Amino acid sequence: MATTAQENLPPPLDSKAELPPLFDGTPRLYMSYSCPFAQRAWITRNYKGLQDKIKLVPLNLQDRPAWYKEKVYPVNKIPALEHNGKVIGESLDLIKYVDSNFEGPSLLPDDPEKRKFADELFSHIDTFTNDVYTSFKGDPAKQAGPAFDYLEKALDKFDDGPFFLGQFSQVDIAYIPFVERFQIFLSEEFKYDITAGRPKLAAWIEELNKLDAYKSTKADPKELVEFYRSRFVAKQ
Repeated sequence: MATTAQENLPPPLDSKAELPPLFDGTPRLYMSYSCPFAQRAWITRNYKGLQDKIKLVPLNLQDRPAWYKEKVYPVNKIPALEHNGKVIGESLDLIKYVDSNFEGPSLLPDDPEKRKFADELFSHIDTFTNDVYTSFKGDPAKQAGPAFDYLEKALDKFDDGPFFLGQFSQVDIAYIPFVERFQIFLSEEFKYDITAGRPKLAAWIEELNKLDAYKSTKADPKELVEFYRSRFVAKQ
């Protein structure tokens, strides 16, 4: 894995910001520092050592520039990647796209069994996140427990490393932004420890936190808790 010095992150662009040069040959990742979907593409970029190849263009989502929808990405969602004269979105697609179309260490093993399991885990991720989000309005210890039990079992499938496919892969990148947020919020708001009785999950989180590519993208815990409270708790 390529490692670099701490990156100087550009400030988010708001509605007053000028449109950056478009389609000038510079790959650009339009994102937000606080968005878990954007974090997926950001981690992928970092792990492959593309900090000098893919320019970050952070947006202020509460006051986003009109030109983003008008000129860059009509869907008006993040993340989106400008590359080779086109703009593509959807975070899971971007993990795979950046991995396939840029240099750097591969994030998908050649082993057919592991690739098949990767597809299973990708297809489950919406179920996982929806189950945990739903638990915020009930009893997380009971309702979210099976979702994290699923991850614990999945992490036990291969024994050649602490990650879902043994070695660090696209699958870990897909799940960690949400697990990160769920762990912080469930602990702070409900005193629920997602790693209790789940040693594989605890080890997985510990190993991820050793990776600079991920650590440099982590959300501010205080801001995260405040956001989740305003969205899921205050309205009850």
